[in-house]
Amino acid sequence: MNCKPAIQLWLPFVKKGEQDYSEIVTESPSLEVQLMERVVCTDNMFKAYRHVLSNGGSPGIDGMTVKELGPYLQAHWPEVREALLSGVYEPQPVKRVNIPKPGGGTRKLGVPTAVDRLIQQAVLQVLQPEWDPTFSPWSFGFRPGRSAHQALRCAQKHLGSGYGYVVDMDLEKFFDRVNHDKLLGEVVKRVSDGRVVTLIRRFLKAGVLDHDCLHETVEGTPRGGPLSPLLSNPLLDQLDRELERRGHRFARYADDCNIYVKSLRAGRRVLESISRYLTSKLKLKVNEAKSAVGRPWERKFLGFSFSRRGFRLFVSESAEKRFKEKIREITGRTRGRSIRQLAQELRAYLLGWREYFGHSEVRSGFKELDSWIRRRLRSYHWKQWGRRGYRELRKRGVSRRLAWNTAKSAHGPWRLSRSPALAFALPGKSFDELGVPRLYIKR
Repeated sequence: MNCKPAIQLWLPFVKKGEQDYSEIVTESPSLEVQLMERVVCTDNMFKAYRHVLSNGGSPGIDGMTVKELGPYLQAHWPEVREALLSGVYEPQPVKRVNIPKPGGGTRKLGVPTAVDRLIQQAVLQVLQPEWDPTFSPWSFGFRPGRSAHQALRCAQKHLGSGYGYVVDMDLEKFFDRVNHDKLLGEVVKRVSDGRVVTLIRRFLKAGVLDHDCLHETVEGTPRGGPLSPLLSNPLLDQLDRELERRGHRFARYADDCNIYVKSLRAGRRVLESISRYLTSKLKLKVNEAKSAVGRPWERKFLGFSFSRRGFRLFVSESAEKRFKEKIREITGRTRGRSIRQLAQELRAYLLGWREYFGHSEVRSGFKELDSWIRRRLRSYHWKQWGRRGYRELRKRGVSRRLAWNTAKSAHGPWRLSRSPALAFALPGKSFDELGVPRLYIKR
């Protein structure tokens, strides 16, 4: 592996004029034992550094930003590298951050320090290519070249093959409750370099700093670091293999697993049996309130449901509800932002939403959502105009009488957003010109 081109462009790890020792590895009986040397290889570290730098993110408990990471490494990388190679590196606790969940409540994130984030990314880059081929073909989450949409297509194939009932399994707080011993047992099966196993164990048990109070971590993989998604797959791969052994049809994306069967009775039997397996063998708990057996159009999978005829994809009711909540938040009339600022924020969200949910095969609802969004924007305009409403309508070509009647109406902004005056003054084309994308696009 030639690291020289990277050294010519980047200098956080090797100072100019110094000898590069990153390619020197200790003698060992197999390449696997040299895993840590491959982690700290200059090429791998530069790749990890660029990735962390491009991702940005908030600082950890030490307050160091990713922009400050380069200067820090120029001064301290030899010590960090030596600690990794000798197996004595100690990660710092992660910083607790709570973010709102789409369905209500909060999700706990653990933000590692910039240095720990870099090391996790470097370990990920070495482990992922080796681990990924060992995972089940019916697993789609956190794997390169695989996506949620592929999991949905897989589910469609199972449904089209006559497996018309779905066992919708929800693991209760999976990332927060992963059993460390079970997880490390799976890691040891795949990694024979003890230094890497020890490093992963220390990342798992580094602790969480929450409001200046340090909490010990005895279970779970803190979400927020690059390694956490990868570490979810070795343990759940046991579930995949058990399902394969029993001959079940299924699709799994991270901790969201749907099993497809031919009858309601079979589905109930599978749900009970697999729940016992998860509890006794993997030390995981099934959320009984969210897990159920039903028809695919009664359940949701990765934000989608399936139609009664042809099992076509459409946006689930809960996903559409979350979408409207977000649009209401962006277009809230008391935010005091200009319409152009609002349009840019709306554009970023709509493009991302359309990129994911644009795979829907039942798209009639998209027209209604487009119309609803434009009503929200007209309502926002009218609220911002205030006493200028009459003049703004006249300026946009509305007749004097209609403009006067609208301006003096006792109705509120939302009701007036459907009025002839606002529809004429603010046609859909005006929002297209502002850059607000439409969800419905003719194919």
